[in-house]
Amino acid sequence: MNRYIIYTCLFLYQFISVTGVSQVHPDTVALSLPEVVELAKSASIASKQALTTRETKYWEYRTYRSNYQPQLSLSGTLPGYKKTFTEVLQPDGTIKFQSVHNNNSSLDLSFSQSIAATGGTIFGTTQLQRFDDFDRKNDPLYNSTPFGIGYNQPLFQFNQLRWDRKIAPLKYKESVQAFTEDMEQIAIQASSYYFVLLLAQVNQQIAETNLVNTRNILRIANEKYKLGKLSRNEILQLQLEQLKSEKAAGVARRDREIASLNLRSYIGMQHMDKILLLLPGTQTRMQVSIDKALTEAYENRSDATAFIRRVAEARRDVAKARGENGLNATLKMQLGYSKSGSSISQAYRSPQEQQEVQVAFTIPILDWGRSKSRTKTAEANLQFTNYAVEQDKQTFAQEILTQVTLYDMMRGQVLLTADADSIASEKYRIAEEKYILGNFGITDLSIAFQEKDQAKRDHIMALRDLWSSYYQLRYLSLYDFEQQQKITYQKKYTSTDF
Repeated sequence: MNRYIIYTCLFLYQFISVTGVSQVHPDTVALSLPEVVELAKSASIASKQALTTRETKYWEYRTYRSNYQPQLSLSGTLPGYKKTFTEVLQPDGTIKFQSVHNNNSSLDLSFSQSIAATGGTIFGTTQLQRFDDFDRKNDPLYNSTPFGIGYNQPLFQFNQLRWDRKIAPLKYKESVQAFTEDMEQIAIQASSYYFVLLLAQVNQQIAETNLVNTRNILRIANEKYKLGKLSRNEILQLQLEQLKSEKAAGVARRDREIASLNLRSYIGMQHMDKILLLLPGTQTRMQVSIDKALTEAYENRSDATAFIRRVAEARRDVAKARGENGLNATLKMQLGYSKSGSSISQAYRSPQEQQEVQVAFTIPILDWGRSKSRTKTAEANLQFTNYAVEQDKQTFAQEILTQVTLYDMMRGQVLLTADADSIASEKYRIAEEKYILGNFGITDLSIAFQEKDQAKRDHIMALRDLWSSYYQLRYLSLYDFEQQQKITYQKKYTSTDF
């Protein structure tokens, strides 16, 4: 570990000396990986889309909950004026068109309460109706229902409310978990853009440093050539290397500009002119247990909740198919009072009892196996869903197992590439000194040159793979293994409506 720290410090020293971080331009913004991820979560278009989806699901859930609350409504027809001719069937079968000129107004204040356990509905009402006959100039007539209460109960039918109570909370829980997953997915994408720019930044640093070194070596080689210590062929080779270095520096600058534009666009910071990314650290001390990752994933992931919800929906479809197969009946009972009169006071004076009981039913006599087919189809879909969920559970667990294993491997790769980078840098320094002293050929110097550059790139890519595995683990488990706590965004990145 101490050796790794020494190598890392050497690498950081070389990195800073090349980039000039100590002399950052005033318009340049230096950003670390956690800062880039945080910016993406708070300001990117993807985070705003995730928040909008989260709010949509929240209000859908509020709509579902309102179905189980008492409903109060006022309805009516004011006025109900009509002046026209209408056909009237006579006793002898002929039709006469009679003048109709009246007003038929009404008001109805009613409440209802659904009963999830039975699927029935309790309701109450109070009504007042007024009728004016303008043709006959009669006194207005009033009809009132001061009080009425009743109950509607479907018999032998599918209970939608009971199944919604099982499934809707699962959907809402999924939406909460999906929002957390979306935010972690943003972190994954932001880290990807981060390392693309970091590698482009390092490539530019390498290219510019190599260009400076090539020019210096060529200057020294020209002096040796004048003294007859070098051949014309070696001078031409160095001139070719300089041209290659100039081309590589130009390509590296272009790639860095493109990568910078992509990163700024994704994290929502287009106003930043120049970005300098800092080399990220490592997660070598963080320990990840496969059992812990699986446990947290089954508790936190929307996919795990979806496993339960998908089976519940399939069972609901079976219950619905069976409920629509055979006798369907509805029981309606109503008690209350009603009265009519020529004035409002008469309509409410000594009202008479009002009672109603009815059972409406439908019995299929011959449907050519339609009901049975619907039931069998639903049962087959339930069986298929059970198999599909089991397969998805295996894939779910395998994905986490693979990612934990990959993360452990990446930790080792970072240590190895750090060693390789330090060794390659030292080897190139020695080769450069030997070449200047005349003890090394141009071919050997070129090989050391390429090994140094590749070792540095390999270390950056190993860091990229390590951090990618780190954010993938957070996404797959929704658990922060550093802080040893679940990842939540209940108070952060949400609107005040929550």
